[in-house]
Amino acid sequence: MHRSQVQIPMPDGTCSASLHTPPSTGSVPAVLLFPDAAGVREVFAVMADRLAGLGYAVLLPDMYYRNPYAPFDIGSVCDDPAERARLSALAASLTPAMSVRDTGAYLDFLTDRPEVAGSRVGTTGYCMGGRLSLGAAGHYPDRVAAAASFHGGNLAVADDSHSPHLLADRISAHVLVAAATEDRAFPAEQHERLRAAFDSAGVRHTIETYSAAHGFAVADNPTYDSDADRRHWTALTDLYAAELHA
Repeated sequence: MHRSQVQIPMPDGTCSASLHTPPSTGSVPAVLLFPDAAGVREVFAVMADRLAGLGYAVLLPDMYYRNPYAPFDIGSVCDDPAERARLSALAASLTPAMSVRDTGAYLDFLTDRPEVAGSRVGTTGYCMGGRLSLGAAGHYPDRVAAAASFHGGNLAVADDSHSPHLLADRISAHVLVAAATEDRAFPAEQHERLRAAFDSAGVRHTIETYSAAHGFAVADNPTYDSDADRRHWTALTDLYAAELHA
């Protein structure tokens, strides 16, 4: 696979990102990959490479471009309260309004690339990125054909005016939500609220729970689960094959 470092003009500055493309020439469908709350790191670049190997042009943006930060070690985040607090503050710095504007700029960048075919893309996200993935589908329904969330959190929060479930009536994408077992960020009541919103709006969707803990699909996470990860890749591959090559 080919990785190139790119700079994306943004409403609030310039975002560093990597673009991952197949070895063959020609244009292919695009995917926007949102990392988890700990941000861009090699484990996500490897995942983007894998998607590129399946025939996609994959953009992996540094969603924290406004606030340069020292990289996180996921084990330390789990064990060190100071590192947990640093990560929480960084995640909170990306407001819903910022994420909507940023997603539009990411999509504009992809549309203009010669490596990209078509005007509609796939999105996928992990943990916090799962919420961003569904938000992209809701805010840009004419540009997102397939949206996935893996162990995503806060997808259907009752008292959150920015919760993705409130965008259900705007979504035209095929949506896949793969939840973790006993995930405090996506408890049973959010499952039901999200499912009800999608059913009411007629969103094509699958919502399922994997027998694994939060973080199951990200290999540097202490809760990584190889069986759940394989299942995640199968589900994502099938989703994109059906919707991005239609």
